[in-house]
Amino acid sequence: MSLHQRTLFITGASRGVGLAIALRAARDGANIAIAAKTDRPHPRLPGTIHTAAEAIEQAGGRALPLTVDIRDEDQVAAAVERTADHFGGIDILVNNASAIRLSGTLDTEIKHFDLMHQVNARGTFLCARACLPHLLRADNPHVLTLSPPLNLKPEHFGPHLAYSLAKFGMSLCTLGLAEEFRDRGVAFNSLWPRTLLDTAAVRNLLGGEGVARRGRRPEIVADAAHVVLTRAARGQTGQFLIDEAVLREAGVTDFRRYQVDPDLAESALMDDLFL
Repeated sequence: MSLHQRTLFITGASRGVGLAIALRAARDGANIAIAAKTDRPHPRLPGTIHTAAEAIEQAGGRALPLTVDIRDEDQVAAAVERTADHFGGIDILVNNASAIRLSGTLDTEIKHFDLMHQVNARGTFLCARACLPHLLRADNPHVLTLSPPLNLKPEHFGPHLAYSLAKFGMSLCTLGLAEEFRDRGVAFNSLWPRTLLDTAAVRNLLGGEGVARRGRRPEIVADAAHVVLTRAARGQTGQFLIDEAVLREAGVTDFRRYQVDPDLAESALMDDLFL
């Protein structure tokens, strides 16, 4: 199956994993709404909604750049309606936008706690709620959320409780919405990387180039997302998927091409913190 002429609403698609997913869909000839905050160049973050739109169109897709803060209900509603009007509907929602701060409780200011919960859990719920009226009319509707498998191991919470609560809140949205809409044909699934990814967050907040070198490029998640989003929605919902496992099931055997440093032994790659 292909994403040709399918319409995707992707949050945080101006860079990183969100942009990689958009570019993979664009190669099929998909329509992509880029719902992100960055409309002007940022000194520490690559790309804007406009540079993303240009790349998407060069890859073969149609792009709609939208300045959206997913914490704002009115902005989300307006962006969703503009997307549906512009492309004639919405087939897929990708909840990619996320805020991260890996700090212990005494080092976490409440404004950072609130930011992570507003963007991660609340933003995921809000975007799903806004897109659902359109998804329920689509032929093969999917909601894919970039969040980890639900796992209540204490070591996933102790070092960075605020972030874990917010991130697992996204996963709980997958669990609950999948059950609520199980009989209505909308697939709700989560996807998560097996290894650390080379993203702006890693380079700016989690260790820089040295740590990023031990990871994989966002394209591995994009290829796995493409596999998931081209499956039939009915019968595939409420799943917590890992990028490498999805691709292995699809027949991929060469994962070295996704590594930031292809000469690095696979055993030297850094596992994701939730796995």
